[in-house]
Amino acid sequence: MKLKLAVLPGDGIGPEIVEQAMKAVKAISEKFNHELEYEYGLTGATAIDEVGEPYPEKTHELCMQSDAVLFGAIGDPKFDNNPKATVRPEQGLLLMRKKLGLYANIRPVETFESLLHKSPLRRELVEGADFVAIRELTGGIYFGEKGRKDDGNTAFDTCTYTREEVERIIKLGYEFAMKRNKKLTIVDKANVLESSRLWREIGQEIAPGYPEVTTEFMFVDNAAMQIIQWPKNFDVMVTENMFGDILTDEASVITGSLGLLPSASIGIHTSVFEPIHGSYPQAAGKDIANPIATILSAAMMFEYAFDLKEEGKLIRDAVAASMAANFVTEDIAEGKAYKTSEVGDLIAKWIAEN
Repeated sequence: MKLKLAVLPGDGIGPEIVEQAMKAVKAISEKFNHELEYEYGLTGATAIDEVGEPYPEKTHELCMQSDAVLFGAIGDPKFDNNPKATVRPEQGLLLMRKKLGLYANIRPVETFESLLHKSPLRRELVEGADFVAIRELTGGIYFGEKGRKDDGNTAFDTCTYTREEVERIIKLGYEFAMKRNKKLTIVDKANVLESSRLWREIGQEIAPGYPEVTTEFMFVDNAAMQIIQWPKNFDVMVTENMFGDILTDEASVITGSLGLLPSASIGIHTSVFEPIHGSYPQAAGKDIANPIATILSAAMMFEYAFDLKEEGKLIRDAVAASMAANFVTEDIAEGKAYKTSEVGDLIAKWIAEN
């Protein structure tokens, strides 16, 4: 099979972790005789430095012409610490999502037996936790009208959703639930927010069309508590943009490290696969960042973009073998810590030999 990828390393640790994921991608392609074609593109602060914008048209064209996008991370302290900056790396990520029509971010949350003790939560709470969070990605407060008034002393950000945006993401949630354990949790703040009341109204309209699925509606503050108290009670969760951003980062404590969670952003055009963590600029160039989330994102890429389940599973098995052998980076190591590049090499070697 021909696989055409756009590779966007981005900023900070992005180039290092994407390099390790590409080692796994190349090993899989060679093992299964896939024809791999890939091209690198600029995004984020790196793109601003080189061409003055965070998501150049050339990068967008590359993404549109590819079958999938493997993405690293964006962000740079020089922009974070300058509130008056008019162009920011994060604008590139939002623009990419909008122009590619990436309306759904899929974030699986599952535990690894060898790392259960790394979670700050008790073992009996997290053991066996396995759910999927689906975050709406192109609407809400991140994309609504925003600005300043009163000589800059009052700021506003508007949360806006249309019926079409809500319907398509909730229907996607039901499709995932039908393939899993047939339970869907719709998270909102309908007791306070009008936009959330639209979400709940549409959810109640769609639910009867999926009689096999148990549907529950949950306020976001309650969901934040229950993710920590009873993570095994969730199967598929669907929610709006900002709530999903916060809840999925919170869910990272279940696995024991933010460096273990992959994601897929799917929608109208080319899908994007990326770790949920940021650019971690403090570790950039030190060969210490955890590449597992990015490698697992590559596994999701084979599964979702190419429907190659066996290839995805082999990457997951290689990751599990690496962690079972404690061949991991310093954030989750007990005893000796291995370098980012060493973990990538081991996983690629395991794929080739198994």
